[in-house]
Amino acid sequence: MDAFRLDKCYGGAQKHWGKSELFANEIMAQAVKIAPSILSADFAKLGEEVRAIDDAGADYIHIDVMDGHFVPNITIGPIVVSSLRSHSEKPFDVHLMIEPVDPYLTAFAEAGADIITVHAEAGPHLDRSLQHIRELGKKAGVSLNPGTPAAAIEFVLDAIDLILVMTVNPGFGGQSFLPSQLAKIAQIRDMIGDRDIELEVDGGINPTTAKQVIGAGADVLVAGSAIFGDGAYGQRIDALRGDSD
Repeated sequence: MDAFRLDKCYGGAQKHWGKSELFANEIMAQAVKIAPSILSADFAKLGEEVRAIDDAGADYIHIDVMDGHFVPNITIGPIVVSSLRSHSEKPFDVHLMIEPVDPYLTAFAEAGADIITVHAEAGPHLDRSLQHIRELGKKAGVSLNPGTPAAAIEFVLDAIDLILVMTVNPGFGGQSFLPSQLAKIAQIRDMIGDRDIELEVDGGINPTTAKQVIGAGADVLVAGSAIFGDGAYGQRIDALRGDSD
């Protein structure tokens, strides 16, 4: 894949690049992880769909949990996560869009989540939530909505294993990518420095926007409608990695 330089199209993000521009060239030579979101799968055969994306080369299985309160939609709970666990040995990347989040962390850990991501606004004490996730033996993630600044995670970086930048407003699949978030992705890449933290992006990801977010510093891409549909899951995953040429 040719190096994609954000400075040709997104001059407003330049003040945040710093090390992230160098990182962009490095990460694009590496294998970007793909986390298909089962929110876009066929729920009538969810186990089969999980097996299919596993076989197609998914790195993570991304599971969106919504409560109809924190976001305007309702999806699934820990019982479904537990039921899917036997269908794949790939890491379950569970994104909790629920409030309050703390009372449910143990249930999702016991259901088989490997990574548990909470929103910065989903509880009164973010650091305590992250500590609890790690005490449960799971990787801890924080998600930032489009309107949530990167500064929200500045003082908890050492308690984080994954940062999820939302490039749409959470709640529904199939939304259009918000280019305004590219500067935030680059800013967070600089904040991460040499910490062992994955930078994940979710929302409107397709082969075109994948290049943009990778160029800004992302190394894990969540995609739903860009993968699920006609069954050519492997080709679509490869296209997001940039391997289709």
